[in-house]
Amino acid sequence: MENQERIERLYFELASESRLGILREINRQEGKMREIARKLDLTTTETFRQLQRLNEALLVQKQPDGNYTITEYGRFVLQLSASFEFIHKNRQFFSQHEFRRLPYQFLNRIGELSQATLKTDMMENINTAERITREADQYMWGGGAEQPLNIGPAVQENLPKGVKYKWLFPERFIPKQPLSPEVSRVVEWRSFEDMPVNIVLTEKEAGISFSLTGGKVDYVGFIGKDPVFLNWVKDLFLYYWEKGKRAS
Repeated sequence: MENQERIERLYFELASESRLGILREINRQEGKMREIARKLDLTTTETFRQLQRLNEALLVQKQPDGNYTITEYGRFVLQLSASFEFIHKNRQFFSQHEFRRLPYQFLNRIGELSQATLKTDMMENINTAERITREADQYMWGGGAEQPLNIGPAVQENLPKGVKYKWLFPERFIPKQPLSPEVSRVVEWRSFEDMPVNIVLTEKEAGISFSLTGGKVDYVGFIGKDPVFLNWVKDLFLYYWEKGKRAS
């Protein structure tokens, strides 16, 4: 019961827009009370009161020189709060799509998608995926539970650039006919039968869509160029890639 009360108290502290704003500001740059109040356009009285609460919650601490700094605990809590904010902001999307099928370690990092943009127009997203593929300079990785997009022309177009490809799809979608020698040199296939996402990823940009609650994957999802978002998508793709079956 005592632990539950502490958790409820933490949620209460983070529910205040001014306290959360102060915590974020101190995370960006430590500062004295008046500096923090000025940057956030708060009164010194309000700032003092909120800093006291954050200090009592062990989220910040006051240094001997008067500067307030975020604690390691506060930094960790702030990192986790980004995931809750992201989920809440996109709650309608999450109510229609299954995220529980993702590996646990990626659910814990779901806030890393926050700098990507949710795109709901499926045809626009398909066109965007084809554009992302054409604009690759180093590599393009793609995978999912649905039939792959027709990116053959983009592969041919990118041959002079030496773009490398990794494709991860159910075995029924892997071509049975041999690829041309020049394409075979740059394309690597693996099969995976139960991938709950569609992914298109290059060194510049990524797009990802998720399974609907009924199991089918649609093309509504997140697109972005933010390095943190790209790293999350890349790590997820490699997770499934390592579990994939090498194409014979």
